[in-house]
Amino acid sequence: MTVQTSQSQVYSQLENTFQQVYQLQHLSAIAHWDAATMMPSGGNQARGRALAEISGLINQLIGSAQVGEWLQSAQEHSQELSDWQQANVREMHRKWLNATSISNELIKAKSIAGSRCEHAWRTYRSDNNWIDFQPLLQEVIQLTIEESQQRGEAMGLKPYDALLNLYEPGQLSSEIDPIFAKLKQFLPEFIHQVVARQTHDSLILPQGKFPVEQQKALGCELMKRVGFNFEHGRLDVSHHPFCGGVPEDVRITTRYQEDDFSESLMGVLHETGHAKYEQGLPEDWLQQPVGEARCMGIHESQSLFQEMQIARGKPFLQFAAPILKKFLGNAETPEQCWQADNLFLLNNRVKPGFIRVNADEVSYPLHVILRYEIEKDLINGQLKVADLPEVWDQKMQTYLGLSSKDNYRDGCMQDIHWTDGSLGYFPTYTLGAMNAAQIFSAARQAINGLEQQIAKGDFSQLNQWQRDNIWSKGSFYRVNDLMRHATGETLNPDYFINHLQQRFLS
Repeated sequence: MTVQTSQSQVYSQLENTFQQVYQLQHLSAIAHWDAATMMPSGGNQARGRALAEISGLINQLIGSAQVGEWLQSAQEHSQELSDWQQANVREMHRKWLNATSISNELIKAKSIAGSRCEHAWRTYRSDNNWIDFQPLLQEVIQLTIEESQQRGEAMGLKPYDALLNLYEPGQLSSEIDPIFAKLKQFLPEFIHQVVARQTHDSLILPQGKFPVEQQKALGCELMKRVGFNFEHGRLDVSHHPFCGGVPEDVRITTRYQEDDFSESLMGVLHETGHAKYEQGLPEDWLQQPVGEARCMGIHESQSLFQEMQIARGKPFLQFAAPILKKFLGNAETPEQCWQADNLFLLNNRVKPGFIRVNADEVSYPLHVILRYEIEKDLINGQLKVADLPEVWDQKMQTYLGLSSKDNYRDGCMQDIHWTDGSLGYFPTYTLGAMNAAQIFSAARQAINGLEQQIAKGDFSQLNQWQRDNIWSKGSFYRVNDLMRHATGETLNPDYFINHLQQRFLS
């Protein structure tokens, strides 16, 4: 047997192992979707145990000593691999390091505690019951602190950066801090300016009730028009909107209010941005790490690209106006309400509020910065879970001028992320917003008459541009290289600031 043949076999064994991992992740993803949408409450404990078992199996497969030996061999003979194979080995190694940096016992304990906490959150949040929720969250946070310490020691990173690395490979909090500091300096005064200007707007508000079935039909119609493939995905309802499943079977969810269709509509389009990214990943590499989405900051850029850069813009609303009227028009709402200019005003109101997922585009980053600062302090031991409501209230007053005292439902209990220990995730939302603004600027330069195409409901060239420059690349590039490939430079927050100024004050 030649050396080249043996190395080819080593690489094939790695591919086979990660293909097995992908199949287990497929089942886990659908089981998570079912737990959030369809599962009866009595199935929670059994589902939690099953998911914990799958999580343990995945970690054992990825983190085995044999995989470590194969990876070392593949890296030493990387010149025998194609560019895509080399990138695949790089991503395999990152996953192996993540899997081997914490114990299987901790993985299972965290999965069980997270499942229990998340399930209880659905009830306790509705009841504004912080007292009973706190010990469940405390357990999850303590396990997450242990995780951050184990990962940090293995990777040579600070504890919080070790968690951040799970979602933004290579990103450090020391790099995020100055970017967020710039936004904190810009946004408060900008919010005041926009709110003052919008007081002069004349709005025509929708009236009456908008039945859930009509809202769902509208959402499905717009999903289809912007490029979602219903042969490989579906839309359902959950307490907290999300995009899950796998690229071949993407599951997105939303929630409805009959007196306000905008929350569901924009939520559906937001999740559709995530879903289109998943459906556009490179088909030849779907079952390998290099075929996955690059990172959460890029993933969030695609959802905010669809929602903020496109769906809330005037060209899209010109296209969507007659469709909204068709599905939602009623006797109570004046005809003028469904005009594009009025819809633009309705969908771009700036008013600081309590709920992150309902926040406007301008105040949203402050919600993220608040959580980013809190979770850093939780992981670093500078903040106790018991003190979370008080600190949350202080930061809400400082950043958004609102008090969340005793309002746990709309304060520190409003998000699902911390219930399963997903700390390090929140920064990706605002990194994504900045990426989205920069990517849309590049697309506008590359596609002649892009706004006119959007106004006609033609998304073919735009989807193809995204597919060529973002989606089909999977994790072939590192994030900075991907941004250079797509836009010509690494992340530059000025694009986001300029976008806000042009949309809200120009």
